[in-house]
Amino acid sequence: MTSSSAVAANKALVNKVMDAVFVRRDSSVVERYFARAYIQHNPAVPNGRDAIPTLISHLAPGFRYEPGMIVAEGDLVMIHGRYTGWGPEPMVAVDIFRVVDGQLVEHWDVLQEEVPAAATASGNSMF
Repeated sequence: MTSSSAVAANKALVNKVMDAVFVRRDSSVVERYFARAYIQHNPAVPNGRDAIPTLISHLAPGFRYEPGMIVAEGDLVMIHGRYTGWGPEPMVAVDIFRVVDGQLVEHWDVLQEEVPAAATASGNSMF
């Protein structure tokens, strides 16, 4: 069973890495925080940590990432975020990471074009 302090550390790690990669575009975090055999489930990104610096270098100049809520259980951390400039419309995502011994070892994501609150059946925003 994972302790609450380990879960909190995993959440802090994911938040730090997402900020470094998508806000500051700092590829120096890759060697330290991504496992060499990093497993990627996004169909557009290859396996391995070596793909991350390339991903960072291809972000458009106007690209922005905004983190939202972050939830963790055991070795899994999920972060809700908004990507602007990833596609033609802002995308809302849930990125899911598996963390082992202070490194990201696996990633899944679910991305959807953001729908304005006024255009949703509930009137609620997606982010």
